[in-house]
Amino acid sequence: MNSAVKRERAHGGLLESCPAGPAEAAVKREEGSGARRTEGEEAMSLHLKERRDLGGGKNVVANGKGNGRGRVEEPAGAGAKRKPRSRERSNQDEFAEVLNPLRQSIIYLGWILMMAIGHIRDFLDSVGDVVLRRRAEALEGGAGAIVADAQDFYSRRLYMRIVDIFNRPISSAPGSWIDVMERERTGDPCRTHPTCTGRTIRCLNLGSYNYLGLGGNDPYCTPKVIRTLRECGPSTCSASAAGGTLDKHVAMEATVARFLGCESAFVYGMGFATNSNTIPLLAGKGTLIISDEFNHKSIVDGVRLSGASVKVFKHNNMAHLEWLLRHAIVEGHPRTHRPWRKIVIIVEGIYSMEGEMVKLRDIVRLKKKYKAYLYLDEAHSIGALGRTGRGVCEQLGVAVSDIDIMMGTFTKSFGSCGGYIAGPKALVEYVRHASPASYYATAMSPSAVQQIISSLQVIAGWDGSGRGEEKLVRLKENSNYFRRALKQRGFHVLGDEDSPVVPVMTYYAAKIPALSRLCLEKNLAVVLVGFPATALVLSRMRICISAAHSLEELRLAVELLDKIGDKCMIKYSRKDGKQKRRKITPPGGMTDIRGLKFG
Repeated sequence: MNSAVKRERAHGGLLESCPAGPAEAAVKREEGSGARRTEGEEAMSLHLKERRDLGGGKNVVANGKGNGRGRVEEPAGAGAKRKPRSRERSNQDEFAEVLNPLRQSIIYLGWILMMAIGHIRDFLDSVGDVVLRRRAEALEGGAGAIVADAQDFYSRRLYMRIVDIFNRPISSAPGSWIDVMERERTGDPCRTHPTCTGRTIRCLNLGSYNYLGLGGNDPYCTPKVIRTLRECGPSTCSASAAGGTLDKHVAMEATVARFLGCESAFVYGMGFATNSNTIPLLAGKGTLIISDEFNHKSIVDGVRLSGASVKVFKHNNMAHLEWLLRHAIVEGHPRTHRPWRKIVIIVEGIYSMEGEMVKLRDIVRLKKKYKAYLYLDEAHSIGALGRTGRGVCEQLGVAVSDIDIMMGTFTKSFGSCGGYIAGPKALVEYVRHASPASYYATAMSPSAVQQIISSLQVIAGWDGSGRGEEKLVRLKENSNYFRRALKQRGFHVLGDEDSPVVPVMTYYAAKIPALSRLCLEKNLAVVLVGFPATALVLSRMRICISAAHSLEELRLAVELLDKIGDKCMIKYSRKDGKQKRRKITPPGGMTDIRGLKFG
């Protein structure tokens, strides 16, 4: 017990469960040479300033009735013409341009028609279908359905109609080209799943997370993995705390900590569980979590399991984040108005559906200003961003010491499985001894551990070659070329420069099946995403670029997508018909690939 208390105190309160936390320090009385203000005056000052900010520069004056409302007072010189502020253009601005009221109405009408047709088919089937009649009789007899009616309806009448475009199995390593297993479906399309025919389709891989190409047959990593598999077997068949920790697991965690520049690291066998099992250990009742609205479901599940209070801020909107932080500190807990024990901000390095990087510099500034903690999920950014692959911190010039909890996964750039929690040693040891993964989950496979160690050595240059740096440069060049080429052809492409995640907006959910099937016909393996992974009107095609792609292959993909985009009419960035194309010269001197054949 004493050692646990020491660990908690060593980290300055992140592990503390006592009411005294750092958040309330921001509302203490100001001390200095000037006049001192009471806590009430400070709170009132913050409230008035916030309301002036939210009112666009107008002063909000209390009406004295105690109902929280007030009258708006125009500032002096309100009639004068003011210079408009320049604001960075966001995805929401682009969405507003494309999604005019007519287009939104058409998209929603499509959903309504599909649901209406589904209900009509259900009614007709219930008249003559014995199976549905028996199901209805069972429900009347008191046996509840295992699946909720709404979910069952969505699965049968909407998802199952296009299930052939999802979950396509492959029969090869996830390199730049993959073998997609051909499938066919017979019978009722709302009840039968497609089955494999035994044939394969050779496709250009634009869907895997294999950002650095290390997940395929690598000359350095693969032989070491095969040797480890022969020496240690495929599994430890035991939990980490019960004989499942090998010398390779210890070496892996030390290598991860060294690569990240942290004191210590703890590795999970599953990337999703890294968030969902760790967040409940760091937050509970009396904790406020402030989460980006586009955070991954593993974060959402972890927050729900923690029992902490949560507030969501608009994606990458620093003004909204600061507003929430200030209100949380001034008002405290909504029922008791006591200070929060701690406030934790949770963000991602690269958002997997947006391709955007987090505004880490601004978030670190706010975190320090309001004495909050920062939890950074680098699932898609670690190994893919930065000069040496050390993630978004290196990319944006932020010190690792400014991040309280570092999280990442090995399923993308490292070509393996699992995830890590890194940071101060006291924090990591607390997570190691308190996490269910240490006691109830089988330790990571030794071959997967060796893949992580070997890939880290390649990326960091510890293998004695410059392959890691070359791969990072190639990934950056490939990503930027592909994104610019699609934009130049009129596609509405999201994401930041250098990000290997390239989302292409389709908006219409009805276009998802056509796009996926046309791409497969043209030997392109892509991922289409729609509701509920995105909003109803924000369906998209998510493309992941790899360093394993050659520029010739990317040029081929752009030309094919250009034709498919014309056929499906998804070039929403085109202003006046066919816009004038500007020639994009890719790096490396590649100019023509008309002779390229499918591999």
